[in-house]
Amino acid sequence: MKALTKETQAAITPKGAVELLKEGNSRFIQKMKADRDLLEQVSDTKSGQFPFATILSCIDSRVSSELIFDQGIGDIFSARVAGNFVNEDILGSMEFACKLAGTKLVLVLGHTACGAVKGACDDAKLGNLTALISKIKPAVEAVSEPVDSSLRNSKNIDFVNEVAVKNVKMTIDNIRNDSEVLKEMEDNGEILIMGGMYDISTGKVTFLED
Repeated sequence: MKALTKETQAAITPKGAVELLKEGNSRFIQKMKADRDLLEQVSDTKSGQFPFATILSCIDSRVSSELIFDQGIGDIFSARVAGNFVNEDILGSMEFACKLAGTKLVLVLGHTACGAVKGACDDAKLGNLTALISKIKPAVEAVSEPVDSSLRNSKNIDFVNEVAVKNVKMTIDNIRNDSEVLKEMEDNGEILIMGGMYDISTGKVTFLED
């Protein structure tokens, strides 16, 4: 499999970008990795890069976008931060990736049993992690069930995973609200902004439809 070129990138639609990721995740699950020479792709991309998607995911060591979507050198921009939320720097990176480098999809990828989300559920305090977790707390507050406070913590994995999904959806809202560039591109049909959840027990990505 060859690295993407300006021409092959241009031929990919936003919906086509989603399908490429779905196909890649299917290959990953079925242990049918695409035949690609990564060093050859290094050579192919030495004079330029033409990725088709931008993926914001957690730093969790089990959630490498390149691996779980079976992608090669030059295929995706990968932004990672614990809890997969956006700030000014990540939004700027996404704007570069889409407006200047031509990616067709922004995917916010959460995952099950997320440690950062667990920390937010427990209101954990630890150095700079305290400020990071505060970015996820709105998602905790936005999940209304269960009402019983004794069940609203990291020991309740169903609650944790529901908060993780809500955090993905709220991050998408923040992208649209805080980036005029990306919102305009989405409104014009140039890109899609969507979410997904990775199951750390199966390797499967479920795409979240608006």
